[in-house]
Amino acid sequence: MTGCCFALFGIGGLLLTAWFHILCLRQKDPHARTRRARAVISGSFRLFLGVTRRLGVLDYHIHGAHLLREDSGNLVLANHPTLLDYVLLASVMPQCDCIVKRALLDNIYVRGAIRAADYLINTQAELLLMESSKRLHAGSSLLIFPEGTRSRPGVPMKLHRGAANLAVRSACDIRIVHIHCSQLFLSKGSKWYQIPRTKPLFTVEVKTRFSAGDFFAGGDPSPALAARRLTRHLAGILAPEHC
Repeated sequence: MTGCCFALFGIGGLLLTAWFHILCLRQKDPHARTRRARAVISGSFRLFLGVTRRLGVLDYHIHGAHLLREDSGNLVLANHPTLLDYVLLASVMPQCDCIVKRALLDNIYVRGAIRAADYLINTQAELLLMESSKRLHAGSSLLIFPEGTRSRPGVPMKLHRGAANLAVRSACDIRIVHIHCSQLFLSKGSKWYQIPRTKPLFTVEVKTRFSAGDFFAGGDPSPALAARRLTRHLAGILAPEHC
């Protein structure tokens, strides 16, 4: 059943890519095209997760999903233990914006979705910072995994400072999300066919929202220092023992 679900995901990705090409040809308004593409991606992920649950491959609970749907103009920062983290979050964020790795544009299963949804690519740091800040101020909720890639089990969490830099320089709010999987499943370095003996349960906890401006010390306006403080804070609240 796990193999069937991965096949379904791949086939669905190819079909959506074809549909996104048609959408790009027929819908000339870029904003309307992006909104429709993101809504379709979110709905497709909800369908996929429903199928995996019905087949008994996994189960999941998302606590506080309404907060993610209501959020706007903020960063959503989450830990990244498994391959399904983005799928879980985007399934309850109909207009999810995201920063993705450049390498994903070489993946035929997801590159169509990335382009149609107008996700940001993590190249050219200064341009990325400007465009991300622009989208936040326009009301987008921007999903970022500060680790940059999936966690390695048993290895201490290490965060990149990019998310904190964006937060303090954009003066935006941050929503924290904890993701936990009850079994070792789809983690960094594991294969899809390495299936645990018991059904994995994914638990997503939508946590507090706070302002990046809180990390400027009194009389110290330096964004670099504020980003360091925020990164240390994120490392503490996103660490596995808190998830």
